[in-house]
Amino acid sequence: MTHEDVLIQTENVRVRVMELLPGEATRWHFHQEITDHMVCLSGQIEVRLRQQDAVHVLQPGQRCVVEIRCVHQVANASTEEAASYLLIQGVGRYDFNPVEGE
Repeated sequence: MTHEDVLIQTENVRVRVMELLPGEATRWHFHQEITDHMVCLSGQIEVRLRQQDAVHVLQPGQRCVVEIRCVHQVANASTEEAASYLLIQGVGRYDFNPVEGE
C-alpha cells in the first residue's frame, strides 16, 4: 500500500483513504466481522470478489460493498497513474485474514 490516511478509528469502525500505485493490489483476504464499503476517489479501482468470480470496476464517485467473509482483493486498474479510494469498515472488530497461497 503506497499511502494510507486514517480518518476515523474506533473499536467498531475504521475510515481510511487508501492509495495504490499503478498496477498495485492488496492481498486476497476476508474479514470475519466487518463489511467493507469502498468509494473510488481517483483513478480506476477494481474490487475483485473470488466467490462470485466478479470484478467491480469503480470510477471516481462510484462505490462497492464487500460483505463479511467474502474473499476479495482491491487493485489499481491503471498501469500509469496512482488511484485512491475511501474505505469504510464496520461495524465490528477489525480483522484482516489473508488467504493462503495467494
